[in-house]
Amino acid sequence: MSAKILIVTGDAAESLEVLYPYQRLREEGYEVHIAAPARKTLQFVVHDFEPGFDTYTEKPGYTWPADLAFSEVDPGQYVALVIPGGRAPEYLRNDPELRKILKSFFDTDKPVAQICHGPLLTAAVDGLRGRRVTAYPALELDMQAAGATFQDAEAVVDGTLVSSRAWPDHSRWMREFLKVLRAKAPVT
Repeated sequence: MSAKILIVTGDAAESLEVLYPYQRLREEGYEVHIAAPARKTLQFVVHDFEPGFDTYTEKPGYTWPADLAFSEVDPGQYVALVIPGGRAPEYLRNDPELRKILKSFFDTDKPVAQICHGPLLTAAVDGLRGRRVTAYPALELDMQAAGATFQDAEAVVDGTLVSSRAWPDHSRWMREFLKVLRAKAPVT
């Protein structure tokens, strides 16, 4: 049986930040499950930059089925966690079932990959205090308020936590995360 990795997300997650790690980790031989507030078809979004806009724009993206509801997740069955960004983390951080899942991964020092607005979730369980992270640059103050040292870099590795700014940094993010996975939770 291959090692399992959990992706936690919801509606309005950035399409690329869910589907790129999903496919890349499967390519490496991991079994990957997507968990959301409920088992349903999720509506992802595409964030991009348009001339004249001060921030990113949002358009409908891909749809994808959630394999599990957060209430069905047994964190002990998973060797690692992926936290995509987009707008989903803004409301998901309020979900008590998801906070239990996140806390379990940090309490057991399992590998966690987070990107873009995903660190809002790890901040909600005090998982960033004393750590070095990156995130979408607009979250620098949020990361500092959560007790982290923010670094504006493609990927930042702090122990088993690997963070990245956004989808343009995917290659570096997954390269660094796979190094951590191969050391802590190799495919069997």
